[in-house]
Amino acid sequence: MDVVSDAIAAVRVGRAESRRMRVHGRWCTRFAPYGGAGFHVVLEGSCWLLPEGGAAVSLAAGDAVLLPHGTGHVMADSPADAAAVARAVPFETLPAAAPAGWDAGGPGGVEMLCGKYRLDRSRLHPLLRELPPVVHLPNRVGRHPELRAAIDLLGGELGSPRPGSEMAVPHLLDLLLVYMVRSWTAEAVRGAWPAALGDPVAAAALRAVHADPAAQWSVERLAAEAGVSRATLSRRFTALVGRPPMAYLAWWRLTRAAALLREGSEPLSAVARRVGYGSAYAFSHAFSREFGTTPGRWRATGPLSP
Repeated sequence: MDVVSDAIAAVRVGRAESRRMRVHGRWCTRFAPYGGAGFHVVLEGSCWLLPEGGAAVSLAAGDAVLLPHGTGHVMADSPADAAAVARAVPFETLPAAAPAGWDAGGPGGVEMLCGKYRLDRSRLHPLLRELPPVVHLPNRVGRHPELRAAIDLLGGELGSPRPGSEMAVPHLLDLLLVYMVRSWTAEAVRGAWPAALGDPVAAAALRAVHADPAAQWSVERLAAEAGVSRATLSRRFTALVGRPPMAYLAWWRLTRAAALLREGSEPLSAVARRVGYGSAYAFSHAFSREFGTTPGRWRATGPLSP
């Protein structure tokens, strides 16, 4: 897998939730802080989003917005209404609910796709941790065609369920998350991880590690994959990723192992081999040092986001 796919797959829990809704006239709704990530896509009309502790964001038809850290926020027909509601009631006391009068049909007003993803934040990849509280992806001609296509397909499935929708919608929601994160990495003007993914040396080493984390990697082998010297790889990788290459590899192997333990029932020896450890003992020792608990206890009680 690649970095973005792995970063998302490692923390996704259960199925995403979504609804296609329409609201008319003056309206305002409040979303409490959430342990996962939320999103809104405006299909028709325009509205405003006011995140906790941030500035109001104007949303127009075709715009997508991702709240990757579950930031509490207000959605409203005007910035004044959003600000008034945010001042009146603290975000931490607000239930995550849609306003009275929202429905799934009727002409006019504002129509949106709204949803949320469950995430296990105990193993959040630094790429996802670096995302800003609000990722606003305006609808611009010629930009992010994959994201636009996923929005159109998802809107169609949620607007008029058809045979196969029960299978199509979860996969489209996963695609939507991937495309929103990908779009941010392509457009971000600041941030270590967009820079790392755009750097030919660091990106080559990251691709190698994520394609086969169990391989017997060394700094020499990763430098050869990137076509540079050991010193050049170590300097550029560490500056952009925040860890030396072998430290990142060790961390990613254990992060991947944590996901395998949560998702499956393979014996520890098999999980150890899949992430590059020669024995279950060596794997258990490294895992306990990283997570503060044994692999067996993690499998039974590993922390999950609400």
